[in-house]
Order: sequence, then C-alpha cells, then structure tokens
Amino acid sequence: MSTPLLFVGAGGLAREALAAARALPGRFAPLGFLDDDPATHGSELDGLPVLGPSELVHERADALVLVCVASSARPRGRADLVRRLGLPADRYATLVHPMASVAPGVELGEGAILLAGAVITAPQRVGAHVVAMPHALFTHDDAVGDFVTCAGRATLAGSVEVGEAAYLGAGCLVREGVRVGAGAVLGMGAVVLSDVPDGQTWAGVPARRLY
Repeated sequence: MSTPLLFVGAGGLAREALAAARALPGRFAPLGFLDDDPATHGSELDGLPVLGPSELVHERADALVLVCVASSARPRGRADLVRRLGLPADRYATLVHPMASVAPGVELGEGAILLAGAVITAPQRVGAHVVAMPHALFTHDDAVGDFVTCAGRATLAGSVEVGEAAYLGAGCLVREGVRVGAGAVLGMGAVVLSDVPDGQTWAGVPARRLY
C-alpha cells in the first residue's frame, strides 16, 4: 500500500522531489504541496494542488512529510522550518531516486532527499534533511551534517566534514580532509582547498572568503 506524502514548499526542489517520488511507483501516494505563501494556495504544480500553509502537516497525521526548501541566501531555512513544525522523526520520509547510487551500509537520516544521479560511494552517515541534488557526489569517509544542501554536481573528496545547514553550490569541489563549517555557503564552481569557517561564504578557484 502506498504511503501518503506531503511536500512542504512549492518551489523547484518540491517539484523535483515529486518527480523522484513518482519514479518509485507503489511506494508513495503524493497528496500535494504546503507553502506559507498565501498567493500559492489553491494553485497547482505538476498535477498536484497547493493545499495551504505548512502547519497543515499536523492535520494529516497519516502522511509522511518532506521539507523541500533550499536557498543559498538562507542556508538555515530548512532547519528553521523543520524545527518550527516540531514533527517527530518518524513523520518524515526518506526519498532516494532509483537512479541514485547508495553504497550498502550508508545511513540516511530522516527527511533526506537524494535526486537522480546522486552517488554515495562507501558506508557513512548522511544527516537528517540533507538534500543531494542531481549528480552530487559523496566519497569515502565523509561526514555530512543535518540540513546540508548539495547542489547539482557538488563533489566531496574523502574525509570531508560538512557542518549543519551548509549550502554547497552547483559544481563545487571540496578537497579531501577539508571541513566546511555550519551555515557556510560555497559558490558555484568553487574549488575549496582549505577549511571554511562557520557561516562564511566562499567562492572562486581556489575558493576565498567573500563575506
């Protein structure tokens, strides 16, 4: 029997998550989107309605939930929303596209989303509510904290540590053994060769602090 599923957010990531859920026929029964922007309520995305604000998750206790918001301008936004909703861990789905590659022994936290082409090459723990967009790559011995966003083709070499709610931009490369701090943002295509402190934004080749 398919499990009812609600998507919190009504932007691009939510649409991508819906497509991934639909690629797993029989596992999920998508119900619709929830969004805190009243202008979206009553509209339709990819054949599903925007049902109302995020707080409606509490009225559908039978449904699993995915929080589908991600922004480099607000890297902690998904964490803030999850904490505001206050749902128990078992209310969250874990969504892995059938075209993602996840090594045996990998532990995925609740609410994690791995889109098509994402690869995790060896056993490791990936935190709760992590988003790995298409072709993101985690190699051996990485430690990816809760609420991290890895945009398309972001690549972690071995033994990389990524702190809570960091945002790794599309196509960035992080050298082996480097730490990316909590709430840090890496720009698109950044080549990160040294540790990035908490909350800083780095970009460039090699990457340097912007602010």
